[in-house]
Amino acid sequence: MSTASDGQINAAAPSGALPEINKVQPDAAWAWLALGFADLKAMPGVSLTYGLVFALISALIAGGLFMLKLGAFLPALAAGFMLVAPLGAVGMYEASRRRETGEAIGLGLVIRASLARPGQLAYMGALLMVLLLAWMELAALLFALFFGGMTIPAMNEFIETLLMTSHGLGLLVVGTATGAVLAFITFAFTAISVPMLLARDVDAVTAGLTSLKAVRKNFWAMVIWAWAISVLTAIGIVTLFVGMIVTFPLVGHATWHAYRALVAGK
Repeated sequence: MSTASDGQINAAAPSGALPEINKVQPDAAWAWLALGFADLKAMPGVSLTYGLVFALISALIAGGLFMLKLGAFLPALAAGFMLVAPLGAVGMYEASRRRETGEAIGLGLVIRASLARPGQLAYMGALLMVLLLAWMELAALLFALFFGGMTIPAMNEFIETLLMTSHGLGLLVVGTATGAVLAFITFAFTAISVPMLLARDVDAVTAGLTSLKAVRKNFWAMVIWAWAISVLTAIGIVTLFVGMIVTFPLVGHATWHAYRALVAGK
């Protein structure tokens, strides 16, 4: 293993080739979560501070939507959160990497090392933001298709409309299916690409293609992993973002271990 500046692993794949992908068991997600929880317990200060910051940001965004009487868009935004979360958890990948290699761990060190390669991470971030904006535009379009010229109802009225009317149920089914497809496509491209950008000297396209390769080779294991992430994210949201203080860093740490298990070599 060779080390680049700020302790990053410099292990680029051969030119024109993607890294070899390991085959894992379908239930590998539980092992990744166990390793992630061990990381969280080993460095609670860094992990929970990260989780608290993202919980507060999420709560502020949700509060802003309610203040603007746009609370009905909160479910769509919550789904969109999963599209950009992999980039937000970059600090947790770095913290797990440092624990694995025995390097010093501190909030400042983690943040500084996370920003050491802004080019490719920024490229990936821009792509994820475009996907988020596209999803929000699509959510607004679906609302218009099923609700016509109706104004956006209050959150409590919106939930009742979704469950008790034909056009509400139509929006619920079509919106959920559309969001699930977009989310899984994004997940396939980002499942391990962001940790790979942090750990290896590769570009964003190579990292994304490697992630797609990993999902294709370990389809059912990655479906279970995507489901586990969805459940933990939902827990974080329905607890009024309090649960996110733990679930966000937990998923971040576990994602690092998913990357390490799936991508061969150092």
